[in-house]
Amino acid sequence: MDPDLLPDIRAATPQDMAPVRMLIGDADLPTDGVAELDELQVAVDAAREVIACAGLEVYGSAGLLRSVAVAGSQRGKGIGAVLVGRMTERAAELGLRRIYLLTETAAPFFARLGFTPVDRDAVDEAVQASEEFSRLCPATAAVMVYDLPGG
Repeated sequence: MDPDLLPDIRAATPQDMAPVRMLIGDADLPTDGVAELDELQVAVDAAREVIACAGLEVYGSAGLLRSVAVAGSQRGKGIGAVLVGRMTERAAELGLRRIYLLTETAAPFFARLGFTPVDRDAVDEAVQASEEFSRLCPATAAVMVYDLPGG
């Protein structure tokens, strides 16, 4: 993505929660627990409207990337990839060794960003016990992992 066209990316504020929930719902992703995420980043356009989001739940040395959503009118511009990159950077800053995610439709997108498929049984136990993993996402969702440097 052209750096001059990059939207402003920042930590979400309480005022961002309504548009974030809308984005996530429009993407058919679970909205439960979004306000309690350990990390939530948003991309905002020139009008300061939230156009994309990505969240991270922290479980010891592992993280669960979730709630990655981009407004329909903004898809295909690289915003999702930039947000995921920011979340992997943040995970490294937090000392995480790996990041997991669950997806029903976006495995090719995440594979292009370096995530690889993994068996559900190989996921850290704390992540397996998360609401997202154990209750919110269907058992048919693909599980992917990204190993962070030093992990």
